[in-house]
Amino acid sequence: MKIAITSYGEDLSSKTDRSFGRAKWFILVDTETDAFEAHSNEQNVNAAQGAGIQAAQNVANLGIEVLLTGNVGPNAFRTLSAASIRIFIVKEDMTVKQALSEWKEGKLQETSESTIEGHWA
Repeated sequence: MKIAITSYGEDLSSKTDRSFGRAKWFILVDTETDAFEAHSNEQNVNAAQGAGIQAAQNVANLGIEVLLTGNVGPNAFRTLSAASIRIFIVKEDMTVKQALSEWKEGKLQETSESTIEGHWA
């Protein structure tokens, strides 16, 4: 299974980014091999509008099945849901590795709706 985790940095020791659409990085993890790779989201970090939708489309195009993030707005949520991507909410002050571990242990809550209103940064 492929998982994406929003992050401030490019590796597993990086802090998770609470924003989805304007996250600096997406860390992609293959849960079968534990291999990971970083994908920049730089084009959406300072986008005037549409960051969530564009980021959601990018994640969907990478074949992600699960997203771990802090917040997801309504437009991004609809786009992710349409791609059948499950969304789990990470807590503040976690590393990517900690978020992944908590998800594997079933400690993260899945959301069935957006967690914020639009245009949050």
